[in-house]
Amino acid sequence: MIQKNLILAVETSSRVGSVAIATGQKLLDEITFSGPMKHSSEIFPAICSLLSRFEKESQDIEQVHISVGPGSFTGLRIAVTLAKAMHLANSTKIVPVDTLDVIAANVIPLDSASDERLATPQDAYRRSLETIAPILDAKRGQFYIAVYQKTQYAIRNTKYEKILQDSIMTADEFLKKFACRRKPIWLLGDGLVYHKDRFKADGVCFFEEEFWNPHASKVHQLGWKKAQSSKFSDPLTLTPNYLMRPNVTLRRK
Repeated sequence: MIQKNLILAVETSSRVGSVAIATGQKLLDEITFSGPMKHSSEIFPAICSLLSRFEKESQDIEQVHISVGPGSFTGLRIAVTLAKAMHLANSTKIVPVDTLDVIAANVIPLDSASDERLATPQDAYRRSLETIAPILDAKRGQFYIAVYQKTQYAIRNTKYEKILQDSIMTADEFLKKFACRRKPIWLLGDGLVYHKDRFKADGVCFFEEEFWNPHASKVHQLGWKKAQSSKFSDPLTLTPNYLMRPNVTLRRK
């Protein structure tokens, strides 16, 4: 029996944020922010709008699923702070989800609930994809990257394994290791918005831009599976997955 608990999903790790609301496994609605880096100004109005639309209140939210990085330092702090505040106010359970997994879920199934039942007709060509990599800008000429490879080819049970865990590397380092003419690697992620040319090479293909941004709906999709295994985070020890230290310059007096 599917629980009808109310779930808030939050994605603020990337340039364009979004929030979604769900009951159990069923996604009810999603709001994408109006433009890049609108997280702090639009997150609370968007959440209030979703709750009002379904005649719910904040205390009705039993779980909050958040994208915890790697990604924008400010965006990650917003999501983690929101989740901790919700836990303190209403004992809301927190489910952290990896941002690169969220982006990858735009184009490949990362769990058993994502195969044929969630596929659309235009997605059919993706079943031939063997390797994909989401790319996020880590600044200083570096990128957050993970790599996923197809490991099972049954028509109704295509699965992917994360063969490169979340890493920081330059475009040249990535191309030297993963660009292969025989089996092209497909790239996506908003790290390509300003740096796509740096990844152009033989053996590299690019998804359409509509698949580049992470979405709160995918945060919920992946978070729901973790919640079923009671993989909730301890709010006292929850921290963003920065992967690297922020570049902070102290002003001299």
